[in-house]
Amino acid sequence: MGENFFFWIGFSTLLVHEMDAVRLNEWRILPFLSRLDDRRGFVVFTLAHIPLYAFLFIGLSSGIASGGKSTLILWLDWFMVIHVGLHFLLRNLPLNEFKSVFSWVIIMGAGAAGGIDIILFYG
Repeated sequence: MGENFFFWIGFSTLLVHEMDAVRLNEWRILPFLSRLDDRRGFVVFTLAHIPLYAFLFIGLSSGIASGGKSTLILWLDWFMVIHVGLHFLLRNLPLNEFKSVFSWVIIMGAGAAGGIDIILFYG
């Protein structure tokens, strides 16, 4: 098994979750973006992922991630775990559309993989 195998599974799952988030209008439950109409919310939410993904991909492919024990990987692992809690806390908001088993498997899968990576690789 490669270094940080569970991180890469969790990170991939997190990216799939972001695809699901666009489908489910996640901007409607986010501070600031919730004030926008759906057309603008979709555009801003989607475009905001370009610099975010660029930062993550550059960080993960550069020297930051060399040697396996990357600070960025550890931060993302923790984000994946905390992200589950955020979705749990926000699950009853009226505009929250993350109700399906599919969405929750993706959310929980990312969190579980991040948690496993923390335990196995950093613990």
